[in-house]
Amino acid sequence: MKLPVATLDHVVINARDDMDHAADVYTRLGFSLTERGYHSLGSMNHLAMFGTDYLELIAIPKDASSGRLDLLTFPFGLNGLVFGAEDSAVTYEALSKAGVPVDPPVEFTRPVKVGDEMRDARFRTVRMKAGVVPYGRVYYCHHFTRDVVWRDEWRHHANGTVAIVRFLIVEPDPAAASKLYADMFGPEAVRDIKGGKSVVVGNSRVDIVTEDELKAQFGDAAPDAEGRTAYMAGLTFRTLSAAKAARALQDGKISGVTQSAGRVVVPAKQALNAVLEFIE
Repeated sequence: MKLPVATLDHVVINARDDMDHAADVYTRLGFSLTERGYHSLGSMNHLAMFGTDYLELIAIPKDASSGRLDLLTFPFGLNGLVFGAEDSAVTYEALSKAGVPVDPPVEFTRPVKVGDEMRDARFRTVRMKAGVVPYGRVYYCHHFTRDVVWRDEWRHHANGTVAIVRFLIVEPDPAAASKLYADMFGPEAVRDIKGGKSVVVGNSRVDIVTEDELKAQFGDAAPDAEGRTAYMAGLTFRTLSAAKAARALQDGKISGVTQSAGRVVVPAKQALNAVLEFIE
């Protein structure tokens, strides 16, 4: 059985139990967020939809006593890397046979307002077993109802974002950390880069680098490790225009932004501890 083809489905910012703050921050960063949605598992979210991928803010209600309380055990900020799955059952079987430590698929729903109609978005996820990665949550998502998730009216953003092109992970030993992705997608998906390894994920990539390399690229804009040796550190977005992104950030009163030719960087402390990069 062939391994799954690596495609990026979405990335997740964990707001823990403070969704109002997270939504305010990411709106001021120039993202158009969907209406707040509520999962059948107990969590809630807002999405920033792009061409074929998206950013998800996830949280639980402040008074929650059940449901996704596990979100409180994860750090505030970038905490989820999610790959696409056309058929979650096939994905689970293929990964299991390849020795990748995954849990059986879990299905859930979320009501979505489409025009004047309420419809259920249906998903099934295949997650890595607990403790497999030290830096966050890595899993696959199978969409049964793509037409109620990817809608053109939700894809327009003041900062001009059209895609996620890079996901940054800090690991003391990038070569060792990249083995999981070689097992998931095949060794040819993993490349050598300065300061670490890169995983080819469709039109995107996942860069696994040392902390020194991250700081060489972003300096003081890099996130606070908060005592962690491994963590999800940042995102690079493709924008229609760096100038457009810069204007949106100025309008949102985001401080500490730096701009160079075709590149805009938002310090992690202004984006829930994830450094954000916008490139043309």
